[in-house]
Amino acid sequence: MSFLTATDERGRPQAADARLLGRSRRNRAGLTAALVVAGVFLVVLVVLVATGSVTPWVAPVYLVLGLVSFALYRVDKRAARDRTRRIPESGLHLVDLLGGWPGGLVARPLFRHKTTKQPFRTVFWLTAVVNVVVLVLLVTLTG
Repeated sequence: MSFLTATDERGRPQAADARLLGRSRRNRAGLTAALVVAGVFLVVLVVLVATGSVTPWVAPVYLVLGLVSFALYRVDKRAARDRTRRIPESGLHLVDLLGGWPGGLVARPLFRHKTTKQPFRTVFWLTAVVNVVVLVLLVTLTG
């Protein structure tokens, strides 16, 4: 923790501008878990493409949408910090639903953004699950 010393209105010493330094263990664990989940998903996706279970364009679409989602979370975090115009949560959720959720999954703990707001977290995981279920249905119904 880092802080400046100051005095209150009665002249007593107090801490001011307190900040946590570094990443907490919980945040590192969240980032590690996100990287593992996203990595496993991408490996499974590559295997599905290699075995012909999905068409080859599916993997690049997931990769591009993941990068878009990652960038949007970064832009939104910066806008939140700078108190400027934000990206609507519905926009973040739409990109995640379309397949960008691995990028959003990694971006959230990395940028420490949208990690504690419960309604957002619930909808985020719903978008990821729905996307994976649709992918599984496509594989099973077309394969």
